[in-house]
Amino acid sequence: MASAPIVYDRLSELKAFDDTKAGVKGLVDAGITAIPRIFRHPPDPYTPPDHHADSIIPTIDFTGAARRAELVAEVKKAAETVGFFQVINHGVPATVMSEMLDGLRAFHEEPAEAKRPYYTRDMGSRVRYHSNFDLFQSPAATWRDTLYLDMAPIAPAPEEIPPACREVVFEYTNHVQMLGGSLLELMSEALGLHRRYLSHDAGCLDGISIVGHYYPPCPEPDLTLGTTRHSDPSFLTVLLQDGVVGGLQVLVGGRWVPVPPVAGAFVVNVGDFLQLMSNDRFKSVEHRVVAVGAAGPPRVSVACFFRPRGVAASTRVYGPIVMDAAAGPRSPPRYRSITAEEFINHYMDKGLVGKSALDHFRI
Repeated sequence: MASAPIVYDRLSELKAFDDTKAGVKGLVDAGITAIPRIFRHPPDPYTPPDHHADSIIPTIDFTGAARRAELVAEVKKAAETVGFFQVINHGVPATVMSEMLDGLRAFHEEPAEAKRPYYTRDMGSRVRYHSNFDLFQSPAATWRDTLYLDMAPIAPAPEEIPPACREVVFEYTNHVQMLGGSLLELMSEALGLHRRYLSHDAGCLDGISIVGHYYPPCPEPDLTLGTTRHSDPSFLTVLLQDGVVGGLQVLVGGRWVPVPPVAGAFVVNVGDFLQLMSNDRFKSVEHRVVAVGAAGPPRVSVACFFRPRGVAASTRVYGPIVMDAAAGPRSPPRYRSITAEEFINHYMDKGLVGKSALDHFRI
């Protein structure tokens, strides 16, 4: 007599994983040798990266204010083509960068009982820890845990932040906010706007989220992903990698292109809101993170998202910027005007499913 087929109750497995409040790190600590089915992804249709080829992601040296015109041109070229670049000699102290990474690594490697009080799926909480923000929306879960710290417009009280990164996060945020301001000024000029348009007139510096990702070693890295293919729901993202463990890849021309770790550098990428506001002049490019192999160290990264937050998210309207005629010929708007709340709600409902959320708002 044939045995009855095994019924896969995916929702129950998702709930069981979420109820542990231990994240992917909890699975690794439990000694698993095969990943649960909820983490398995279908084969990727795009060409894998050639790790022997030079990366096409440019590196921009911020040394020397006298190079202003050159910097604007370099940022413009990167934003209009690959949408990604790395910056060096940016003014953020190396000690602050390393302390931020160390603090997040320490938090994620604490016992599950110490992290559990921060575990929540309440997106209104300024401090929240969980695994997979879209756990119940996406077709497959990813091999990653995350600590979110919404630092502006209203920062958490120090006692709300986990002790492991409490001391450094405020200093780190101040430095990255200054760097973000400099980048947005360069991008404003690259669009033919006055220098402070994006940072002040458009409010692109008003909301800041510090997001600390932890990618534990995976026993079957070829069957899952660290982060699924997606673009960022931000104006601009400034990412700190750990300088050792790679895995970040950008989709360019149907091929995955690696973003190599560069010690002391930040990875910068255009977000969806800036592509919308620039009317497709700047590119919010899809990217992903592959899982770390079982023999490797964990990957730790810190993303700073500059994005609408607070009251502005529900009341401010964003659409293609109307350029002055002197800046060049005007293109018809390719997107309808929307509030940030409308965009974020669509993004969250959709999850990271490998399709740009911008497509929903195209005219």
